[in-house]
Amino acid sequence: MRDHSTPPADPTVVSRRRAMGLGAAAVAVFGVGATASCSTGGTSTGPALAPSAKQTDPTRHAIDANNRMRDALPFADTTDFADADRGFLRGPASGVIKDEQGKVVWDMDSYGFLRGECPPSVNPSLWRQSQLNTRQGLYEVAPGIYQLRGLDLSVMTVVEGATGIIVIDPLISKETAAAGLGLYRAQRGADRPVVAVVYSHSHVDHFGGVLGVTTADEVESGRCAVIAPSGFMDEAVAENVYAGTAMTRRATYMYGAALPKGPRGSVGAGLGQTTSLGDKGLIAPTVSIDRTGRAETVDGVELVFQLTPGTEAPAEMNIHLPGMRALCVAENASHTMHNVLTLRGALVRDARVWARYLTETINLYGRRVDVCFGSHHWPTWGTERIVQYLSAQRDLYAYLHDQTLRQLNQGRVGSEIAEDFALPPALERTWSTRGYYGSVSHNVKAIYQRYMGWFDGNPAHLWEHPPVESATRHVAAMGGADAALRIAQEAYDDGDFRWATQVADYVIFADAGNETAKRLQASTFEQLAYATENATWRNFYLSGAHELRNGKIPPSSAVATPSLTAALTVPQLFDAVALRIDGRKAWDVVAVIDWEITDVPGQVYRTELRNGVFTHFETAGYEGLPAAGTVVRVSKQALAQLLGGTNATELVHAGKLRIVGPPDPLAALRSVTDEPDPAFSIVTP
Repeated sequence: MRDHSTPPADPTVVSRRRAMGLGAAAVAVFGVGATASCSTGGTSTGPALAPSAKQTDPTRHAIDANNRMRDALPFADTTDFADADRGFLRGPASGVIKDEQGKVVWDMDSYGFLRGECPPSVNPSLWRQSQLNTRQGLYEVAPGIYQLRGLDLSVMTVVEGATGIIVIDPLISKETAAAGLGLYRAQRGADRPVVAVVYSHSHVDHFGGVLGVTTADEVESGRCAVIAPSGFMDEAVAENVYAGTAMTRRATYMYGAALPKGPRGSVGAGLGQTTSLGDKGLIAPTVSIDRTGRAETVDGVELVFQLTPGTEAPAEMNIHLPGMRALCVAENASHTMHNVLTLRGALVRDARVWARYLTETINLYGRRVDVCFGSHHWPTWGTERIVQYLSAQRDLYAYLHDQTLRQLNQGRVGSEIAEDFALPPALERTWSTRGYYGSVSHNVKAIYQRYMGWFDGNPAHLWEHPPVESATRHVAAMGGADAALRIAQEAYDDGDFRWATQVADYVIFADAGNETAKRLQASTFEQLAYATENATWRNFYLSGAHELRNGKIPPSSAVATPSLTAALTVPQLFDAVALRIDGRKAWDVVAVIDWEITDVPGQVYRTELRNGVFTHFETAGYEGLPAAGTVVRVSKQALAQLLGGTNATELVHAGKLRIVGPPDPLAALRSVTDEPDPAFSIVTP
């Protein structure tokens, strides 16, 4: 059961052309940003080597692997099902949630097929996890604590105070969060206002739906506090905007955005079913938690915080509710192995720190609570069970870290360590440490990457050819495309799908028009998908197959919606611009502009473009600065519109923008700013 995936697999589908662009609405400078789009049994002797849009049946190799998984794990243990159903109060009238225009942004009804028996095309352990994740509705966790589950990738928690309610982690989208709040109020009454929103950490599935539970006016008036860990705003922007285009493109694969829901398609994402597609927003925190042990009393409810930076997110915190004997562990502990490095891309997380913070959690709070809940999945009840659950999660990340470092220091590289890495039997047979979202394989490689970087020390790997050039040479060495495809076909028929996909990948990158290679690769991806326990690997494989058979998947959603962009600071907006400058085009361009932000009298930012570098700073406190030839007077909102693609002339005519001096620097800046590609190639050159 190596890698929590049988047969062992290696997620080699990666982006060949990294987009250097950023979030759409926030940073599509003077241009247009990304827009929204977007039977079971039997065996096969191998796909015909001809173009075909037909998905393959599971081969005997995939079926045998799934049968071995079924025999190896304790499927008779139904404790998780009892916990997932405990406290159920009511479900929604429909599993479908729509936005104001009638577009479906969430559809749990499409997963109804999971009520049946596991088919041969899905790993049985993953099928079980997906069944658990489809529980939907309002649940009572403890007196005064309620959760909305199955309404988004994440879980929203409502804590009742003396007169109002505290919302912890308001999902991804305004629409799903509003639906969740409506379901709570239908059961508990609509007379309790939202008096506080808590963001447990800086990932969008824990703050994006804030405008569905409160408004900027409520926060600005002081009627609703927004509480978040120190560093939240910087990390939220870095995670969701700076590399937003590339992450969103890969997230399309990771969450299976274009896949049909079903036994041959997406069955979920392990951490939850998928991501909602509604309006994402952000309201800046009014209270920043700067230390572990800090307590805040909100509407009579005491909240004690534990800062856990560098764990599952760079800015994250757990929340102890001593008066309710409850503990929220954010996303530091879930009913799955999590990612040390997520497949969509992110900063590599620190498994060592993660484990140490969980030890602190156990010692500070674990023995003082009766219920432990997180921002995904279902709670755990009982002090002894809570300590066991948190200890298993702690031991998981500590073991991954320590054993990777042990073998790293013996000279093994990441792929070698991952290949035969085995968890202790006790963790292998614990459902909450199974690899539905993270995996042993890619987590071990991430830990290696954190310490050693991309280079494995072998000079032969120091300056290898890039993918197309390398593939061309590999295919030629094999005797040409036809010979290479014969090798790949033989590997496919033998069940060596890892080698089959590697060889087919060479042919595709040596000849992007080779339809035979694409169809064989699609079939190989499908076999790898059918047997993997990891939901995100399954989605990656099936999304790759989908694109090879049907063409590119349209972008699933805008990277940064206007509601999210509105929360960015002026420096963050300019940071985003800096990462969009085409350095080569800008080598000889000099453009200096002063930006007077009319919302704050006297606030002026200087931007300078020189040597292909876009620099910005606030001018206050600097004496003797040479005058800028051009001054732009603009509100922050209009600045965001300008940088989000609205034409400058349109803003001038609307009275939202005034340019004093020659407009040439503004035009020069636009001329060297490129556009991200939200649909860049992944499985083809």
